[in-house]
Amino acid sequence: MISCQRNSALGVKPLVSARIAGFTLLELLVCIAMISLLIALLLPAIQSARENGRRVQCRNNLRQIATGLQNFHSIYNQFPGNGWGYSWIAEPQRGAGSSQPGGWIFQVLPQLDHANVWQLTTSQSAAENKHVSQDLCSLPITLFKCPSRPCDQIGFMLKSISYRNVDTPELGARTDYAINEGDFITDTPAGPISLIEGDQPNFPWHDVSRASGISWLRKGARLSDIIDGSSNTYLVGEKYVSTGGYQTAVDAGYDQPMYVGVDLDVSRWTLDVPIQDQELQSVRSFGSAHANACFMALCDGSVQGVSYRIDSVIHQRFGNRFDGR
Repeated sequence: MISCQRNSALGVKPLVSARIAGFTLLELLVCIAMISLLIALLLPAIQSARENGRRVQCRNNLRQIATGLQNFHSIYNQFPGNGWGYSWIAEPQRGAGSSQPGGWIFQVLPQLDHANVWQLTTSQSAAENKHVSQDLCSLPITLFKCPSRPCDQIGFMLKSISYRNVDTPELGARTDYAINEGDFITDTPAGPISLIEGDQPNFPWHDVSRASGISWLRKGARLSDIIDGSSNTYLVGEKYVSTGGYQTAVDAGYDQPMYVGVDLDVSRWTLDVPIQDQELQSVRSFGSAHANACFMALCDGSVQGVSYRIDSVIHQRFGNRFDGR
């Protein structure tokens, strides 16, 4: 007792047992396991929420495109034609109509707030026009890109195709949306050799009188031509792309600029049901990178999800504007 008091008086602190707080190795491993489990549970929900957002964006893209096509019809009393053939790129100074070699996408751009593309040409010389059309090939417009397809809008182009009015570019702007040409394959060829030949009133254009959709060689349908009703006929929709074509030019429906004339890149048919992107080639089908369904805009401007399991006959009839079914 005297010793303790003496130590206290001298300012010496008594010895106290101390324990440093911390995790044991077992506790640390348990924490890591719990965090990993939470991440595993939350990740699918996060991915699902992101995909839902991408689906909403894709649907909005189609709604804007459909509205633009309707506005085009209000101005020209018909939907845009689809150009002169797959060997032609749009000529900006030629506007819209049967004299425009480029397809429906280029022709409807002013109604999609992209009229500036039509103003690219400032000279009437052939050399200047060719240069402008060449630059046009690689001009991306995000409205035509589905956010769920995991690749860039700019992709490699098939070099074996020779265009009449431009040199084939190495890279071009691609579209994830295609116009409905119906349930009859018109098998449209490359088109005339030159602008002069195509402008001849007696040029023998390919017979597309059996085209049953909305847009085809040099001409588009009128609302009065849609006998089945605008709410029962496809206008434009998402197109199928093989996964191998995301980064290379191996998919014949995803290897040309979106400003090309009638081609697999800008037109699709309803002979086969839409399918989700995979390895197989199906260059005439509608489809999407989305799970379960793709989006299709109808001629009344509405956008609907179309299941990959839709009955093939029903899908075919939605592609035909005048079969009465």
